[in-house]
Amino acid sequence: DPDMPFVPSIPEDQFILVEEGDPTIIPCRTSDPNAQVTLINSLDKAVFAFYDSKQGFVGNFPAGSYTCKTIVEGVEFKSDEFLIYILRATSQLPVEIEALKTVYKTGETIVVTCVVFDNEVVNLQWNYPGKVKEKGLIKLDDIKVPSQKLVYTLTIPEASVKDTGDYECTARHATKEVKENKKVVITVHDKGFVHLEPQFSPLEAVNLHEDKNFAVNVQ
Repeated sequence: DPDMPFVPSIPEDQFILVEEGDPTIIPCRTSDPNAQVTLINSLDKAVFAFYDSKQGFVGNFPAGSYTCKTIVEGVEFKSDEFLIYILRATSQLPVEIEALKTVYKTGETIVVTCVVFDNEVVNLQWNYPGKVKEKGLIKLDDIKVPSQKLVYTLTIPEASVKDTGDYECTARHATKEVKENKKVVITVHDKGFVHLEPQFSPLEAVNLHEDKNFAVNVQ
């Protein structure tokens, strides 16, 4: 079709997510298999890469915007703009689970954090005693400086004895068959179990330079 040398692209094709170091395809396909196509970057400079009229340009491209152009009977045509996003994704999944404390009283707020390092393409799932009732609140912080890490925070407000148990996070690589699992055990008590009996009154007086002992019985 001389009036439409580039096959129209759908919006989903114009946003290209690629893992760091992996080759990708910029899918500007032509209706004429013999068309001479040039790839242009955001600086309006030609990018040299292998071209297949049925697929598009194939190669390792830096993040940024790209456009294809061709000339038909002396008229220049440009394709839609394609945007490449580079995602950091190592083959391993370094994961750590952290809990500020592992023993709580009824009514307190449980906080558990799962941190995934050096990966942006991760699926993470939590398993914990209150999951069936969807009791937990989950927040994600994507931190890029000074290094890449995904911080998933699970918060359980108004904890009860039923929230005692295993708190587990499972991270799965979005494109590779790699997963990592971490677990911490949380205990929730119905009430405090330490009893204090001070053997002194709320207000005590002492003479200058006098030594005074304050004793407490702890059960």
